[in-house]
Amino acid sequence: MKLQKKGKSKDEEKVPEIGTHQLVSYHEIRRATNNFDESNLIGEGSSGSVYKGTLFGGTAVAIKVLDLENEKVCKRFDTECEVMRNVRHRNLVPVITTCSSEYIRAFVLRYMPNGSLENWLYREEFHLNLLQRVSIMLDVAVAIEYLHHGHNTPIVHCDLKPANVLFG
Repeated sequence: MKLQKKGKSKDEEKVPEIGTHQLVSYHEIRRATNNFDESNLIGEGSSGSVYKGTLFGGTAVAIKVLDLENEKVCKRFDTECEVMRNVRHRNLVPVITTCSSEYIRAFVLRYMPNGSLENWLYREEFHLNLLQRVSIMLDVAVAIEYLHHGHNTPIVHCDLKPANVLFG
């Protein structure tokens, strides 16, 4: 995909290209997640599981491990890598790097310590006032507008739901 030569949006984030990040091996991901220990499991979905992990440098990350038994998910991995390489927006979680081997297909993402919108909407211990809710709706709308109109080829998020809206 090629990006149009437009002026950069003020919402675009200055994030280095994926190629400038360290490569992360399957063994490093296993170590970072304590061998995919359930205590590090922070989410599950139709395409795989997400674990909290800590890389060697001490960086807390979320590691989305794709289900290798799901052929559709594996086929989408390369396309998703190419798309995510070009996505830079303040309201979208950046991919730090990826890992692909015979054992694993995974995205290493910035860890978002404040959880998901789903938690904030449906748990008693969390509360959002009207202004916070409207601000969240606006931020999600701006991110979707960026995906749809920020590139030559529009990007469609196929799984937009409160569990996938994360807070840093």
